Amino acid sequence: MNEEQKKEAEKTIVGEFSSVKHVRGILSMGRHSDPDSAGSSFSILLGNSPHLDGQYAVFGRVTKGDDTLTKLERLPTRREGIFVMPIERINILSTYYYDIDLESCEAEKSILRRRLSESASEVERWRRKCFA
Repeated sequence: MNEEQKKEAEKTIVGEFSSVKHVRGILSMGRHSDPDSAGSSFSILLGNSPHLDGQYAVFGRVTKGDDTLTKLERLPTRREGIFVMPIERINILSTYYYDIDLESCEAEKSILRRRLSESASEVERWRRKCFA
């Protein structure tokens, strides 16, 4: 991490827990043993992890793209406590979520295409600046 990322990673938030089960595709907050030590880390679960239920905040789940989870499963990993993580850091440059029927939304599709194009250009600019 660069200095800015390290400084941001020092911030923590109060633990929030839910009854959502930790199963494949769940996006769960990462933290240390202190329930109030969550910061900027999170996990995307590649399998069921009932030992995390009620102990970690769940704030999303993969609804499409299981093929991406399968690719993540193939990465070389290391173990840190109860967690298994990639050996090399993974940076998510962009994500998208659509919850509408695009077939009947021609105007919205046009706007979405323009926004995606602009977003892709912006992501590429930052990728070149920060990760080159």
